[in-house]
Amino acid sequence: MITKKLGWTDLDFTRIGLGTWAMGGPEWQFGWGPQDDKKSIKTIYKALDNGINWIDTAAVYGLGHSETIIGKALKGMGQKPIIASKCSRVWNEKKELGSNLKRDNIRKECESSLKRLQIETIDLYQIHWPRPEEDIEEGWGAVAELIREGKVRYGGVCNFNVRQLERILPIHPVASLQPPYSMLVRGIENEILPFCGENNIGVVAYSPMYKGLLTGKFTRERAENLPESDHRCRDPRFMEPELTLNLHLVEELEKIAGDNGKTVLQLAIAWVLRHPEMTSAIVGARKPEQLDDFFGAADWTLSGDDVNKVEMLLKEREEKLDKIKKE
Repeated sequence: MITKKLGWTDLDFTRIGLGTWAMGGPEWQFGWGPQDDKKSIKTIYKALDNGINWIDTAAVYGLGHSETIIGKALKGMGQKPIIASKCSRVWNEKKELGSNLKRDNIRKECESSLKRLQIETIDLYQIHWPRPEEDIEEGWGAVAELIREGKVRYGGVCNFNVRQLERILPIHPVASLQPPYSMLVRGIENEILPFCGENNIGVVAYSPMYKGLLTGKFTRERAENLPESDHRCRDPRFMEPELTLNLHLVEELEKIAGDNGKTVLQLAIAWVLRHPEMTSAIVGARKPEQLDDFFGAADWTLSGDDVNKVEMLLKEREEKLDKIKKE
């Protein structure tokens, strides 16, 4: 599988990485509904067997459960994949979530993640959210300490804006930024992507298929029957008035994908990867069969004509949504 260097580091990432958010299971605020741990492990094995060389996780996914599952899957494995995890999202005994960027907490979280993952060094350790914002320098300083101690190879951040990146860069170089990016969430295009390109910061997009909505397999019936344990039932893009517009968008995207002998899922991923600043896209899966379509996306370079067709569809969607909101 094609790889690309992550920013200024010596890490070569495959153009798609395995996301394990859903593998955390349902027992927390942002779960994806019931999950079979055995299927999660089989999914990890299938991803690695087919050439994916890095896995993305976070301490908060399933309140430690996702990292634990990865640790079980990789135990005893000779050559392990690149592991990227995240810190700063914490929880209490009632499973209530909070944010903590204090130095002692970051260090404590890292030790806990290393134990769950059953590894000695985390390849890429990322601050999950810049919250509370007044503590981002302290949190980033703690990540820098962990790098110097050998517990972390490289440090990255998620969901940071340019101003926040500028604040932490003097403390320690930033290896990567992980932002949300898809046809439905495009906030990084004008400012963040150019900044990362200029500063040789790798960019790894999460939710390129917007939580499954851009896979071509999501239906109105499925949206209307999402369990309470699936956070998507509270996401506006899975509700009216956006749901109808989004399902129509997918129908039109299927035509563009079909003309290329591809699926809409592969189109969504290739569209994200079209930027030269983009290192990789995270593809979430919790069943082995969900991976089958992903492998045909990493090496697909969209033509300018196809990009223009997608842009026209996205513009039409935005215009219709704006009109509905004004009525």
